[in-house]
Amino acid sequence: MSDADELKLRLKKLNAQATQAKMDLHDLSEELPTNWEQILAVAQRCHDAHAALMEARRQQAAAAA
Repeated sequence: MSDADELKLRLKKLNAQATQAKMDLHDLSEELPTNWEQILAVAQRCHDAHAALMEARRQQAAAAA
C-alpha cells in the first residue's frame, strides 16, 4: 500500500473519530446538567480528535504539493 493510500485511510479513520467525538459532545450538551462532570473529558477528546484530523489534512496537502 502506498503512502498516499495509507494517509487516505488514516484520514478516513480520523474523520470518523472526530465526527463521533463531535456527536458525543453534542449529546452531552443536550443532557446538561446531567453528567456535567464529563464536560472536560469529552471536550478534550473532541479537541484531540479534531487536532489529529487537521494535522493529517495538513500532511495530505503538503504531500500533494
